[in-house]
Amino acid sequence: MAKLQEQAVNRILKICDRYQDEKTPLMMILSDIQNEYGYIPLEVQEIVSQQTGISVAEIYGVVTFYSFFSMTPKGKHVIGVCMGTACYVKGSQQVIDRFQEELEIKPGQTTADGLFTLDALRCIGTCGIAPAVNIDGTVYPKVSASDVPNIVNEYRGKEA
Repeated sequence: MAKLQEQAVNRILKICDRYQDEKTPLMMILSDIQNEYGYIPLEVQEIVSQQTGISVAEIYGVVTFYSFFSMTPKGKHVIGVCMGTACYVKGSQQVIDRFQEELEIKPGQTTADGLFTLDALRCIGTCGIAPAVNIDGTVYPKVSASDVPNIVNEYRGKEA
């Protein structure tokens, strides 16, 4: 979506129009765009601003505040390592470090092949099974650093 095609612009305009009668449409518009395209770059934020009259600064603030919005494309598989207190105490730092080694990326980055994005998450509410990792909505309980290579290979194998 780096250079928006007319079809993408028209789709974004339709999403904005869908919520024109809403009192506070921004979250719904951004959510629909995120679901459709996987990210919300500045160029798209400018289109939303023009359509809604909401400033680009306000839209940017919302996109960067909420962790479920992204300004860059995410990988096919999003790996979220919980860094909440319970998970951290039980070793999530070592887990995320091992994911960084295996994938050769840092949290917030996507692998060059577009297969994985690594995220450090705040508490995901799974303290009883700490440390927890969420991949594409599947929660892995009590993950240790030594589990990471097998988890990565499992997802790489799905792509073969």
